[in-house]
Amino acid sequence: MSPHIRRALTAFAVLVLALFATARPALAHGFSSTVFLHVSGEAEGRIRTDLALEYDLFVVSAADAAHDDALFRAGTAAFEGGDAKAQAEALDAHAKSALAYVEDRFTVTSGGSACRPAHVGGFTMDRREGVPYTHLLLDWDCADRESTLAVRGTLFPDAEGYVKGTKTIATYDVAGRSGSAALDAAHPSFSVEQTWYERFWEFFRLGAEHLLGGIDHILFLLALIVGSRRPREIVLAATSFTIAHSVTFLLAALGAVDVPARVVEPVIALSIAVVAGGWLWRLARGRAEGEAAYGDGPLGLDRTGWTRLGVVFCFGLVHGLGFAGALGIDEAWSWTLLWSLLVFNIGIEAVQLGLIAVVFPLLLLLRRRAPRTALWVTGAISAGVAAMGLVWCVQRVLEG
Repeated sequence: MSPHIRRALTAFAVLVLALFATARPALAHGFSSTVFLHVSGEAEGRIRTDLALEYDLFVVSAADAAHDDALFRAGTAAFEGGDAKAQAEALDAHAKSALAYVEDRFTVTSGGSACRPAHVGGFTMDRREGVPYTHLLLDWDCADRESTLAVRGTLFPDAEGYVKGTKTIATYDVAGRSGSAALDAAHPSFSVEQTWYERFWEFFRLGAEHLLGGIDHILFLLALIVGSRRPREIVLAATSFTIAHSVTFLLAALGAVDVPARVVEPVIALSIAVVAGGWLWRLARGRAEGEAAYGDGPLGLDRTGWTRLGVVFCFGLVHGLGFAGALGIDEAWSWTLLWSLLVFNIGIEAVQLGLIAVVFPLLLLLRRRAPRTALWVTGAISAGVAAMGLVWCVQRVLEG
């Protein structure tokens, strides 16, 4: 391959990385919010909803919607003071504004007719993922109690400008029907009579969208791909990563493991730099060795290959904590949600395998047709990924 083509391919690889760099990594983890909802009741009795809302976001959004400066001042002061009692009191004192915000964006219907909400008790506080959340209990009076119950939530929409990609994780136990659902802007409602495949699709889609929207996870996967020369190597690396992140994802999502995001996020960024830097280190030892396979030991891997696999596994454990943070579920051993969590993970895996299936064959073809060009391309990609990982790591440490 001519030097001009080689330089063009290298420039293309750098351009792709530059486009990635224009998007802040926090889009995957830092500017989204999760609403938690539990719906309970009997077919001919009371329907109760328990909403858990991120406190500071709720205060700002409700105050802005109602033009209630007093709520903003009191709620913000209570948030900054870290006093849970004062936080609840601030909302209770401005319940009209707070309830108006929710009732305009959260509805329950039965047979197509709107149910009437009534506030139960006062606001209460707890913490999820180290963030203060407030609980709002509402009882709903439905005229047609025997018809299909549907819930719609559009809380904290993108248009308000405070967060992006708000999702609602719902569980329900109504009239003998129980299950879970995932809501977002594109799919804002669910019925308690939804089928199993509708529930499957909701959480599968949520998992797929999370990986596609998580630039840091994608770059980690890209670093794995460019550092693997043979199908066996990428299969082993992807399998190691999958096993590791699946274990911690389930443990963290079910509340058995709790690691603060301020620790998880910098380590995820560091993992990108380390894995990408591993390939650069091999290239630095010489082009011939850099292009050599990882040996013929157990599973076709030599010492370097096994070390790489161990590193990938360890960092996979941390990425699993990041995936769990996408759902923010901390209900210890919530068997109601276990099936949905597994489906969420399947969505992640489907996108991961799809990216490998597209990118790795192209890279393998380039290595066979133009080995020297492949060195330039993989080196440029690895250098860019490693640099971005280090920058994100420093940013996340400083912001934590």
